[in-house]
Amino acid sequence: MSKKTVNEAIKYRRSVRVYDNEQKIETEIVKKCIEHAVLAPNSSNMQLWEFYHVTSQSIIDKMIPLCFNQNAAKTAQQLVIVTVRKDLWKKRAKANLEYLDKVYPSKPKAEQSSREKFAKNYYKKLIPFVYNDFLGIFGFFKYLTVLITGLFKPIYREVRSKDIRLIAHKSAGLAAQTFMLSMAGEGYDTCPMEGSDTWRVKKVLGLPLGAEINMIISCGIRKPEGVYGKRFRIPFNEIYKEI
Repeated sequence: MSKKTVNEAIKYRRSVRVYDNEQKIETEIVKKCIEHAVLAPNSSNMQLWEFYHVTSQSIIDKMIPLCFNQNAAKTAQQLVIVTVRKDLWKKRAKANLEYLDKVYPSKPKAEQSSREKFAKNYYKKLIPFVYNDFLGIFGFFKYLTVLITGLFKPIYREVRSKDIRLIAHKSAGLAAQTFMLSMAGEGYDTCPMEGSDTWRVKKVLGLPLGAEINMIISCGIRKPEGVYGKRFRIPFNEIYKEI
């Protein structure tokens, strides 16, 4: 299949519900598209995600009823399951610090640039402040603190556990869209499925309690009937606001 430009890929991408089993997709190309997905922008470069590339038909068969027997799952050749790993924040912060240590070799504080000090303090102090919580208790007191401080100056307010969870899912969603556009660029099709029994999906994947399912993306090559009608969007002038 011919490669597509970004503009062509965006217009080509549709949520495909029926795939052609006669046209096979290559595992390595799907893997390459996942490699593109991890280049997506994400909050604080924490990369609180994991991608499960399901190529085994026996696992796909287990997933089909957990996706409520959607056609997009029943006819899929492969699945990519995007997971959120907010529980790995300490490990990801440590990885960022280790990277910064390579970028900025150890030197006396007096010789460190303001950029270096800020970057390292960001992962040493600010990230732990934002991500640390215990049963929502710390988050409540952090919220009170920023609420009072925010009366006097602009301040970052998303410090509760539910806020951080939302941020992690937004980042995973950006990665998922990057993956789907990369697949479209290869002439492959996808369908993001939010409808699933996420608890049972986690069990099949062997995920820990702290992991969450962002979405399950089915993959294949569309049949003509796999796209359910023409694309509908609200008129652009209703949703575009130039200020």
